[in-house]
Amino acid sequence: MASSSSSPYQLLFSLTVLLLLPLSSLSADPDPLQDFCVANLNATISVNGFPCKPISEVTSEDFFFSGLMNEGNTSNAFGSAVTLGNVLEFPGLNTLGISMNRVDFAPGGINPPHSHPRATESGVVIEGNLLVGFVTTNNVYYYKILSAGQMFVIPRGLVHFQKNVGEGKAHTFTAFNSHFPGAVIFSTTLFASTPSIPNEVLTQTFQVEEEVIKSIKSKFGA
Repeated sequence: MASSSSSPYQLLFSLTVLLLLPLSSLSADPDPLQDFCVANLNATISVNGFPCKPISEVTSEDFFFSGLMNEGNTSNAFGSAVTLGNVLEFPGLNTLGISMNRVDFAPGGINPPHSHPRATESGVVIEGNLLVGFVTTNNVYYYKILSAGQMFVIPRGLVHFQKNVGEGKAHTFTAFNSHFPGAVIFSTTLFASTPSIPNEVLTQTFQVEEEVIKSIKSKFGA
């Protein structure tokens, strides 16, 4: 039999706790507990992130970043270049739950299928025409060709890509709700890992002969 102390106040408290518990899962990074925490990238220890730089060493320059101004070098097999604006490049982002990239594309270039395990991505096309697509966990493919000024969103962790389908160059800016979203690029992850994934695993996975796997690995220097 319940005691009188577990009356409406206890019930209200319990319901409030249950309602608030899921809120912590809505943001990719933990909420900051101070105005800022400029990352000390030289620290010898870190706990799920980077420790703070001493306030006495923080300057205005810690809060500004010019790394996304310049076009990336797209002279590579993919015809694209990703310029990172995460916490490693811009330590002022540490603990703030946000970062940005710039992606440049040569004509026909592709930002190959990949995923971000720690963040949702949104982006806006600045120049050119991009085919943007992602695949859900139910193998449903969503896609659209976007032009300058149009925006897209990729839910956290889903496989996605962007491909330049216009006649000229293209570029986009992308934003993430994490200061360090991470990227799993499937072609290099599967065919250029260290140590290498055994060929028999890949032949069985893709249902092809071993010579096909060897040929693909050779293109990635494995």
